[in-house]
Amino acid sequence: MRKRTLHRGLTGFWWLTLAFLYLPLAVVVLFSFNSANSSANFADFSLRWYFQLLGNEEILSAFGNSLVLAICSSVIALGIGCVFGYGMYRHRHRKLGWLIVLIYLPIVLPDIVFGISEMAFFVQIHEWTGLLSPGLGTMIIAHVTFQIPFVALIVYSRFVGLDPTLFEAAKDLYATPVKRVVHFMLPTLKPALISAFFLSFTLSVDDFVISFFTAGPESATLPIYIWGAIKKGVSPEINAIAALMIFAVAAAAILSLAFSRRRPS
Repeated sequence: MRKRTLHRGLTGFWWLTLAFLYLPLAVVVLFSFNSANSSANFADFSLRWYFQLLGNEEILSAFGNSLVLAICSSVIALGIGCVFGYGMYRHRHRKLGWLIVLIYLPIVLPDIVFGISEMAFFVQIHEWTGLLSPGLGTMIIAHVTFQIPFVALIVYSRFVGLDPTLFEAAKDLYATPVKRVVHFMLPTLKPALISAFFLSFTLSVDDFVISFFTAGPESATLPIYIWGAIKKGVSPEINAIAALMIFAVAAAAILSLAFSRRRPS
């Protein structure tokens, strides 16, 4: 009897937690289909605000900036993070605790501290050399810096799960370093690489604080646009933008999870 009561209590707590997490998102999505001009009351279902987004050049520009920023930074972080992950695996038996700390630091560091430090760095470099003026370039660099640790840790965990004798077997079969990378490492790491890319993409699309401190006047992303527009109140148009971002991030997260659980045959 006690086990049944405990099971029911835990089940109820589970559903309450899910409701607490996802009901606010559900409300945003629901009111994005509101035909009224205000989010105060729900009148009727309509795609009016989604069609209106297609004619708003400012929103389309912010969407384009977000897409370019997410794709470019994710690709760069994927390449650099793979090298870091492999290096951590190759030297895992050495005393490199300080290196692990450096890898984890961008993950645990508050975004506002990271964003301010990036902004100060870019401003100083721009004063000295005239390079790195605020814009998409500085935003891509800033995003790469906090995406690399996630990629490195995912790749490292994949390497750790492999049988070490596989590397020796590849050498015994006279595979050159290039062939080992192309025919062994890349196919083996494929699920981890795809998962790391989608995770990096999700982090980039979702980021506001670091983007805000490193953006230029012509490089506003969707989160920055929403922050500026929401000062006038939450409109159904803002709800529609937020709903599209929720769908995009959810799709990327699902794909990342699916590929992370996939195992090569």
